[in-house]
Amino acid sequence: MTTAEDLRIRPATEADLPAVVAMLADDPLGAHRESPDDLTPYTAALKQLRDDPNQYVVVAELDGKVVGTLQLTIVHGLSRKGATRSIIEAVRVHEDARGSGLGTRFIEWAIAESRARGCQLVQLTSDATRTDAHRFYERLGFTGSHVGFKLPL
Repeated sequence: MTTAEDLRIRPATEADLPAVVAMLADDPLGAHRESPDDLTPYTAALKQLRDDPNQYVVVAELDGKVVGTLQLTIVHGLSRKGATRSIIEAVRVHEDARGSGLGTRFIEWAIAESRARGCQLVQLTSDATRTDAHRFYERLGFTGSHVGFKLPL
């Protein structure tokens, strides 16, 4: 049986983009936002992200298959006495791997990486309709302490 201990977390490569974009598109929200048939914008974005030392786009690999992805951003700031924080974004676990503990291991990796980079706070946002995700994050110790706002440009 494959377990979360067998999980390999590594930087995403261009070869991973079909699997990553498929996961981003594999829900009602992503289905309207993502374009798995045209990887051109994702390839350009991945290059920009790799060139930024404060950005980490990673995949979770299990038995040679990409089963998860997330982006970790390190943000240096003035508030909280000049605290550094991290932002976890675009978390996805392949539907075949959900409920197996891999998502927990993946988020634990992001938290540990944040600590290693000197962060004092880890934050994330989750669409208001993703109630299962909210329960998952709360089980991992996150609290719904703020209200987020977005403005499409």
